[in-house]
Formats: sequence, C-alpha cells, structure tokens
Amino acid sequence: MLQGDVLTSDASEGVDRDALQAALEAAVGGEVRFDAGSRAVYAVAGSNYRQVPIGLVVPRSIDDVIATVAVCAEQGAPVLPVGGMTSLAGQNVNVAVTVDFSKYLRSVDELDPEGRTARVQPGLVLDVLRDRAEQHHLTFGPDPSTHTHCTFGGMLGNNACGVHSVMAGRTSDNVVDLDILTYDGVRMTVGETSDEEYARIVATGGRRGEIYAALRDLRDRYAELIRARFPDIPRRVSGYPLDELLPEKGFNVARALVGTEGTCVTVLGATVRLVHSPPQRTLVVLGFPDVYRAADHVMDVMAHDPIGLEGMDEVLVEDMKIKGVHTGDLGLLPEGAGWLLVEFGAETKAEADAQAREMMAALGKSDDAPQMKLYDDQDQEDTVWKMREAGLGATALVPTKPRSWEGWEDAAVPPSRLGDYLRDFRKLLDDHHYEGALYGHFGDGCIHTRIDFDLRTADGIRRYRSFVEEAADLVVSYGGSLSGEHGDGQSRAELLPKMFGDDLVRAFGEFKAIWDPGNKMNPHKVVEPYRVDENLRIGTDYRPWQPVTFFQYPDDEHSFQRATLRCVGIGNCRREGGGTMCPSYMVTHEEEHSTRGRARILHDMLVGDLITDGWRSKEVLGALDLCLACKGCKNDCPVNVDMATYKAEFLAHHYAGRVRPAAHYTMGWLPVAALAAAKAPRAANAVLHTPGLQSAVKALGGLDRHRSLP
Repeated sequence: MLQGDVLTSDASEGVDRDALQAALEAAVGGEVRFDAGSRAVYAVAGSNYRQVPIGLVVPRSIDDVIATVAVCAEQGAPVLPVGGMTSLAGQNVNVAVTVDFSKYLRSVDELDPEGRTARVQPGLVLDVLRDRAEQHHLTFGPDPSTHTHCTFGGMLGNNACGVHSVMAGRTSDNVVDLDILTYDGVRMTVGETSDEEYARIVATGGRRGEIYAALRDLRDRYAELIRARFPDIPRRVSGYPLDELLPEKGFNVARALVGTEGTCVTVLGATVRLVHSPPQRTLVVLGFPDVYRAADHVMDVMAHDPIGLEGMDEVLVEDMKIKGVHTGDLGLLPEGAGWLLVEFGAETKAEADAQAREMMAALGKSDDAPQMKLYDDQDQEDTVWKMREAGLGATALVPTKPRSWEGWEDAAVPPSRLGDYLRDFRKLLDDHHYEGALYGHFGDGCIHTRIDFDLRTADGIRRYRSFVEEAADLVVSYGGSLSGEHGDGQSRAELLPKMFGDDLVRAFGEFKAIWDPGNKMNPHKVVEPYRVDENLRIGTDYRPWQPVTFFQYPDDEHSFQRATLRCVGIGNCRREGGGTMCPSYMVTHEEEHSTRGRARILHDMLVGDLITDGWRSKEVLGALDLCLACKGCKNDCPVNVDMATYKAEFLAHHYAGRVRPAAHYTMGWLPVAALAAAKAPRAANAVLHTPGLQSAVKALGGLDRHRSLP
C-alpha cells in the first residue's frame, strides 16, 4: 500500500516512488509512467485480483529492459514483466514495476525454415510468427484461444498450450533456448546442458557458475521425489518444472524456467521450435448423450492421431443460445448434449478425409456409437472452431444467470480418466450449488469452466475457498494438475502442497532463491504465495461509487458500475486483424487505447482509490480521447462492452457546465451543417476550398490542418 511517497508492502517495502521514477527516467530511453491512469490500467488483468503497480516501464529496446532491472535492483523495487495481459490466475498483477514488452519489443528476429526454429522477442504476438512460418508450411504448435493477441513472453511465463498441443506439446516442449536476465544483472543464454558444458560453466565461476552448481545440487537432492510426485500427464503446468533438470531431460535450464510466471528471471528473447503445419485439415464433430460419455471416448479418438481434440457440453451451447451467440450456427453440430471436435491434418484433403473416415468407421462399430458429422466446407469448419473458442466470453455474462468467474478454470487429469473425473467434478459443483459449463482440451485432459462464485460477501468467499480446496483434492486424487494451461499465479499457488507435498514446495522456493535470492521478481506468486482469497478485485470491502447517469444500462442492472465491470480481460480488442475493434489500439499499441484498458480505467474511476476526481478525471479523458465511438466493440467484444456509450456518458459529465473543445461542436453540428451545405453547395465549396477561408474553418472547428475537407 502507499504511505505518502513510500511504498510499504512486502517486497516493495521502503521503495521511494519519486526517487525510483527519477532514476528510471534518467536511465531508460523508453516510456516511464507513474501516473494514476497507467497504474490503474495495469492493476487488473483477466483474473479475480487487483494489485496496483508501483509504476510502468514500456521499453523500446533490450538495453532499456536491462537498465530498468538495474535501476529497480539499486532501489530495491520488485519487477513484473508482462505481455498481452490475458493471464487468468493473477500472476500478471503485483505491487512492482511492471515492464510491458508488447508495444515495441514485438519482432521475429530470425526465422530458419531449414532448422525449423525462430528467434522471437517477448512482446511478439503469436499469430505474427505463425503467419510468417506458414509460408514455409511450419507453425508454432501451442496455440491458445488468444493466439491473435497473446505474446511469447506471456506464453513462456505460463507455459501456454492450446488446441494443437496434442500435436506439438506445451510451450516448454518447443523452447530451444532462452536469453534471460537475473534481478542482479546477469545476462545469459540457457538451454539443454550436457555434462561437458556444465563442467565448463561451473569451472568458469562467477554468478552463472554458482547458479548452475546450485541447480545441479537441487536436482540431485530432489530427483527421486520429482520422479515420484510430478504427474506424468500431457498438461502438468502447475508448480515449477523441476523435472526438466533431470538427467533424462538433459538438464534443460531453459525449459525449467518456462512456466515460472516471471518469478525467477526476465526473459529477453527465445529460440523456439517450429513444427510441420499440415496444409489440409478435416474436422469431424462427434455428438454424445452427455459430456461425460464424450470424455469416455477420448482415448478411442486419440488412437487415430488427430492434431486437435476439443470438447464442450450442453451448458456452453445453452449459454450461447441465451446470449444470441452463434445461434444461427448451432445447427452445424450433430445431435447430442456433449461434443468432441476432432481435427485431422495431412498433405492432401483426401488424406485428411481418409483419416477422419477411418476413425468414424471404428467408432461406428461400438454399441454406443456417437452421432458424427464430417465437414467439407471450410467456412463451416471455421465457424465450429469459433464456437469452441467463444467459451470464455459465451459463459462470462449470461442473461438470467449469476455472473461467472475464473478461479478454478483449467485443471487437468490423465485423458484416460477424464469421463469419471468430470462426473465427480459436476457432483462437486452440485454439492456447492455452483454452475459452470465444461469445455476445453479433452485430448490432453484439460478442462475449462467459469463458475458462478460469490466473491462479494464474506460467506460467498468462504464457500469459494472451500470449493477450490475440495476441487484440488479431487484433481490430485486423479493424478492430475491443478493447472493445465493458465498457471498457478495466486489462484492456485496456495494449494500446491496438496499436489506436490511440502518437500517439493520447499524445493520450488529453493529454485526461486537460486535465481532471485531477494524475492524481487513477481513476489508472492507461486512461492510464498498470497492466499487465494486475498487481493480480490471484488471483495467484502468493494464499495464503488454508483453515480447517477444519463443512459439506463438495462443489460447491466441499470448500473454504470456494472457496465464498466463487464470486461473479463480476454483482450480481443488487442487484435490487429480479423475484426473491427479496436482501431485506436491497432495504431498506438497502447493498452489504455484498447477497449479493455478503457473499461479498466473507467471502473477504477468508480473505485476511487487511484483516480479520485471522478467525472473530471484527466486520466480517463486521455484514455477515451482516441476512441472513435465506432461501436465495433459492442458487437465484436465477446461480452459486448459498449465503449461508445461509456464515452458519451463520461464526456457528458466531464464537460457539464463547461465549454467543450471546438471539434466537439464541429462534429456534433455536422448533420445540420451538411443540410445547410446541400442547399447552397456553391457557397459551401467556396468556403471550404478557398485557401485562407479553409484554414480559418479548420482552426475554428478544431480540425487538424492536415485534414482535407469535403
């Protein structure tokens, strides 16, 4: 928390914000922002948690990153590197200096088609690499649903997966080496380490030698326990990947750091593996009486080597119907109440179709054969995949239902036991009187859901805590992982002893201390974690301002506060293609100019602890200034955030009783002016196109002098 100009909270205790800001501004060529607006935008991501950063650095170069960490080390300030800010477990918010790589450090430094590798910067958007790699029939295998806007830094931090991880594995399985920086300023390249290379590194001495020697010692002391307690499943994402240090894994230091959520080092770059991308795809959807029987058949389907295997239940489809999402497309699904989406890939369409038909023939011989549909229309295939990708947005805000939240949304179990696990998990939901759709990466045994937790009242939070503890016990009883994709962060880190035991959790602490002995890298996430019910964005002390408004907000309980809370952080507004939103972000690459960033700062205005001047806020005005009010987000956003209306609401109050900028009057009266010009076109053209008069019109109208007039 803030006390005057000094931060006093755990790892940030005693940090002088003013001195830190001045030192960063002197050392960094990029952007240094300690204003309330920037801090508000980065205080929340896609999780249930809110922690206000000390400040924000947007580096223009790797040298800027190195300088930032050096200054923070001198000042004792914690550091949190971030990318696309889509994480759902709370790992990308903290009381730290947030370093956002996504604006400038977003390049493919090298692509080697013959070696099937690429060198990427942390802020690179996944689809940028995939589009370039596809020119050589290659791809980066892991592809989470946020592939249009997630960054490699975040994927490396969370060990991201996605639909095609059944083909290519997790992000860690596709990392060759990492360029990393420790908090105390040591830069090194890490990867698989032979015994000979290890001996050379240790013999050379220095901080790097100390780190490698300590890692080997840690590995040797805990090796048998790691082998015994780490689940051997496709989606073990929880905990630190200490298994990558085992001899049979090649003492791979790079892969041991993937999934550590920014708690150990700062990643400056990565060499990643590319895999063959089958040019032709075929989709088959299997319909079952329920999602449990669909899950029972996962191994039967996997025997035919699909490149993707997803599942979803009837609750997700019903939520789509209620929200009016893909309602015209639901007829594309075969009859059923639980579905498996199976994708095959090959060099030719005929080969892909043959693989699909072979699977269909085999499944058709069973007594409980599913309904089956093979798609031969690419548009239909794309539509069905979009239905699956819509899971989070389709289930977040459903009319007539309580709001759902993350908090237990990506557990993973052995795929062979998925059906029984889902039956037990549904019973657990019923016992706690919760609801949630079930969907996800069934081929890897990873299940997504959003649950209607009550995170506002003390009793609701107690129920939430009781549920996640029992849910963790259930997953562990199946030999699973608390997280199968989104990481531990704050949502699950407190529960890690249930999965790994106290000894291995202690080993995680030792691993972090080797890299970050002062606990300054994203502190209290994964190791010595905050409780799952701390730092809640919506908690018992949540009492936002409820202003009187001009608009009614009927879809948000007639509450502007509810409307600003509508955003769930998916981040589709950060896409740069394939939709209409958000045009201002496409130009600036600024989080505050995305629909998501604007929703956050508006909501923070109502919370009132950072932005304290309400409707008069210059920070909110600045964030909204470049919004075109195009209404693109109203339809393009998965939860229908209507920023044009929110902007109109804010501006009406902001300028109440005050003169507006000239451009507002020019645009506001434009329809009337157009009618007048239509009645006297010659006179209008003379005014608008005579050089001296044209300049005067632009100046009086608040228009840029470079803008052409009609």
